Amino acid sequence: MKKLISTLAVIAFTCGTGWGKVDLVTLPTRDTVQLTIYNSADLTLARESRELTLMKGENKLQFSWENTLIDPTSLEMLVKEQADKIDIQDLVYPPRVKNLGLWNIKSGVSGKVPVEITYFTSGLTWRAFYMGTLTADEKTMRLQGYVRVTNNSGEDYENAQTRLIVGKVHILDRIAELARRQYPYGRPGMMMGGDALDRADRKKGVRFAKQMLEGAPAARAPMEEVKEIKKEGLSEYFLYTIEGTETIPNGWSKRLPSFDVDEIEVVNLYKYEQERYGNNVVRFLSFKNDKKHKLGETPIPGGMLKVYRTADKADHLSYEGQSGFKYIPVGEDVELNLGMVGNVVVEPTLMDYRTDNYRYNVHGNIAGWDEIRTFKIEVKNTREVAVKIEIKRNFNTAYWTLKKKGDFGQFENEDMDTVKFTLQLEPGSKKEFQYILTTYHGNRQNEMPK
Repeated sequence: MKKLISTLAVIAFTCGTGWGKVDLVTLPTRDTVQLTIYNSADLTLARESRELTLMKGENKLQFSWENTLIDPTSLEMLVKEQADKIDIQDLVYPPRVKNLGLWNIKSGVSGKVPVEITYFTSGLTWRAFYMGTLTADEKTMRLQGYVRVTNNSGEDYENAQTRLIVGKVHILDRIAELARRQYPYGRPGMMMGGDALDRADRKKGVRFAKQMLEGAPAARAPMEEVKEIKKEGLSEYFLYTIEGTETIPNGWSKRLPSFDVDEIEVVNLYKYEQERYGNNVVRFLSFKNDKKHKLGETPIPGGMLKVYRTADKADHLSYEGQSGFKYIPVGEDVELNLGMVGNVVVEPTLMDYRTDNYRYNVHGNIAGWDEIRTFKIEVKNTREVAVKIEIKRNFNTAYWTLKKKGDFGQFENEDMDTVKFTLQLEPGSKKEFQYILTTYHGNRQNEMPK
């Protein structure tokens, strides 16, 4: 946080009234900093701890947020030791002075005093992404999660503990707009609800928001090569605390490892449905966010998953596809669309078409008839592993009957106008089946066999 280090100072007054002596003291470096990043509102709560050197009597602490996205209305200071002897009287913003605040502190002791400074800032964001590595038989997958934190706040954060919140928040003012104001408490311009809240009301709102974001205090964890994310439930929000600390300079992005789970059971499923996917076969990968799959402690943040497969004994990887997904609640299944494939093929062929069973009205016009179509479905698996494939056929009418023959696997009526064939194919194999579809039209619908 180099900009704030250069603009913070403690000025000590040794006389009760007037300026008997003024000492300019360089603020010591920050001991710790914790960032709680709330993506949905471009909102970050910063909590930093420092040891101030105070003189007995009146002290002033100058704070500048120039060239940053810090919200000055959210600034608060908390004395961590000897709080009964130190009174943080107020925080004032000198008139006609931009980007500057002044804390008035009355101290009954001299020496170093630990304090915690908190504030909101904008410009810090995070997003989750994942890497899945399937075993050669594609029955299990190693799932590695990462978080990329991007800092465009105008401030450098050294050795910061990073916490991430999944959820949605509604705020009256946007932090970036508050940070860019000429004066902290003035008319904010265009905002929801009209004029700005008065100073006291805004302070109450800021304190409530901080309590919501802070949750349970998180202890600093030692730096390790592999970090883990500790997860806590906060009402409808979830808090992810990344182990250890990272330096995130302004203008940089940092990738932080979040979790690594091996041997998650997965289901590979190929789907064919002309009305939805055209003449293509699409591959899906699914698993469940539960304890059986070595997950299930908290929801999984939405992101992008890239899937690879162990291709040989030397652990070379082949790229299998990628899919984005939204937030996955605990206990929910996730089905990922990995895209079209060319190594599993479905070829439907219309072998025969005819009409029959005509019905006529009193005027001799056709009032009903049947349409009979014979289809051949050929399914090929050119892969070196077995596959499971679902083939859906849509008829655009609820009046139909079906006769099937051949190696059609498992058959079920999906709904009133759709059927589904589910087949298992061994590596390098193919299957073929046929079905005769009869659709009933006009008054033949009343005669359709039950």
